[in-house]
Amino acid sequence: MLTGKQKRLLRSKAHHLDPIFQVGKGGVNGNMVKQISDALEARELIKISVLQNCEEDKTVVANELAEGSGAEIVQIIGNTIVLYKESIEHKQITLP
Repeated sequence: MLTGKQKRLLRSKAHHLDPIFQVGKGGVNGNMVKQISDALEARELIKISVLQNCEEDKTVVANELAEGSGAEIVQIIGNTIVLYKESIEHKQITLP
């Protein structure tokens, strides 16, 4: 579980990132969760965009992705989700 200070740091780092995944009409599937998990291992912090035609609510999508990949939800703002997971091999971010 992330503390308020840690979330604030991660939000500031994520501000300049572009979303690298989009969740659309199909919703969340196993292949998407695997790719997000791999991306989190490489980058630690990613943004995901939830498109207008997605049938599920953005909080449900965020929870499914976080559970499936073992990540923490940093922020849900608008239709954008920010996820963080500490990398085992490519550690770049040190949390306070």
